[in-house]
Amino acid sequence: MESNEFDIVKEMYRLIDAANAKNIQLRAIGGLAVEAHNRKNHPLFKREFGDLDFVIAKKQRKDFETFMPTVGYSPHKQFNILNGDQRQIYYHNGNDMKIDIFVGDFEMCHKIPLENRLTFDPVTIPLVELLLSKAQIVELNRKDALDLTSLLFNNETGNGDKDMINLQVLAQLGSLDWGLYKTTSINLKRVEDLMEEKELPLTKEERELVLSRVREIRRTFEEMPKPLSWQIRERVGTRVKWYIEVEEVRR
Repeated sequence: MESNEFDIVKEMYRLIDAANAKNIQLRAIGGLAVEAHNRKNHPLFKREFGDLDFVIAKKQRKDFETFMPTVGYSPHKQFNILNGDQRQIYYHNGNDMKIDIFVGDFEMCHKIPLENRLTFDPVTIPLVELLLSKAQIVELNRKDALDLTSLLFNNETGNGDKDMINLQVLAQLGSLDWGLYKTTSINLKRVEDLMEEKELPLTKEERELVLSRVREIRRTFEEMPKPLSWQIRERVGTRVKWYIEVEEVRR
């Protein structure tokens, strides 16, 4: 007997495959994208998912807007009219599940450029940007802290994008945006604090693996070029707000 239960993971892959067939670059971001890279399948990082988040190329926006009704989704008309060049929202026609679409770039507490980076992974945005999409959250909750930890636990750091957190790209983005660097640094400390929790079901070796990758990122930040504008902003520090206030979207 077949189950009628909606499978959000299968839906993510269905939409990506359907977009590929139309030559539309649709890449996952958010918790399900992190789960797609949970290579070791560690139970600590298993959780439920309520919605889907994707990024599309700005140049494909019109094609994407035509595509969504063909795969069973209706637009949040008012929101999309006001914000459609940067962000769009759609709802599943059958169960009202929300899909959040970022156009060209991911922008919440901080902006992460993605327009020319959507072909580096067949399912998600590249690992380094996926890491930053979690690390840029100013009010990081435990769920997002665990997502950030999952990415560090499951993926090596290095100088490429294939199954790897690209430290060269990390340095480029950190050099360009002091605010992104600062929030990321704060949240890396939160991961370090999480690794101190004795009840967390990770071995000593697994905790050290996560911490070693945090240290790699910190070293990258220490060694990256720091333009004069970055240095001036560093002197000002957190006395002046360094992030964007994120408003909740209501239907």
